[in-house]
Amino acid sequence: MDVISSWEQNDGVQFLSSIGMVTGMTVVDFGARVGHYSIPAAITVGKNGCVYSLDKDQVPLHELQRKVTHLQLNNVKVVKTNGKLSLDFNDESADMVLLYDVLHYMEKDNRDTLYTHVYRILKKSGILSVYPKHVIGDTPLNQFAGLLPDDVKNEIVDSGFVFRDKYCDILCHDDSLNRGCVFNFCKL
Repeated sequence: MDVISSWEQNDGVQFLSSIGMVTGMTVVDFGARVGHYSIPAAITVGKNGCVYSLDKDQVPLHELQRKVTHLQLNNVKVVKTNGKLSLDFNDESADMVLLYDVLHYMEKDNRDTLYTHVYRILKKSGILSVYPKHVIGDTPLNQFAGLLPDDVKNEIVDSGFVFRDKYCDILCHDDSLNRGCVFNFCKL
C-alpha cells in the first residue's frame, strides 16, 4: 500500500474524525479530484452516511471511481459537474461540506457565490471545512497568491459563516503529504 492510500484509509480517517465528521453524515466534497478526502470521508461516515464527490474533470473522477470500487465503498456518489458553482442539493441537506485546496482557483465573486450555495445546503448544525492551500506562506498560487490564511477565514465569515476552529495536521495535497491547516465554520 502506498503512502497516500495508507493516509486515505488510516490517518485521513482519524483527521476527519478529529474535525467533527461522524458516522451517518452526508458529506459534499467539492473539487474531489481522485478522492484523497472522499475515501477517508466514506470510511468515517460509514454505511449509513453518504459522500458526494464532485468534480468537473472526468479523468480524476475515473481514478476515484476505481478506488471506490476496489474498496467496496457503496456510500460514495461520484458526480461529474458542469463546472458551474451551483450545488444541486436540497436546502439543509448536507452535514458537512469540504472545500479543500480548491478555492484558490476562483475569483472572489465566484468564491462568494459558492459560499452562498454552501450555506443554503448545510443543515443548521452543519460544518463548512476549508483547506486554504496556496496562500502566502504556503506556495502562493492563483487567486490566493496575495492572501494570508486569515484573509480567507475573514472572507468566509463576511459571507455569513461563523468561524468555529482550526485544525492542523499532516494533510494530503495532490499526491503527497504535507503539514497544513483547515478552518471549520458553522452557520449563524
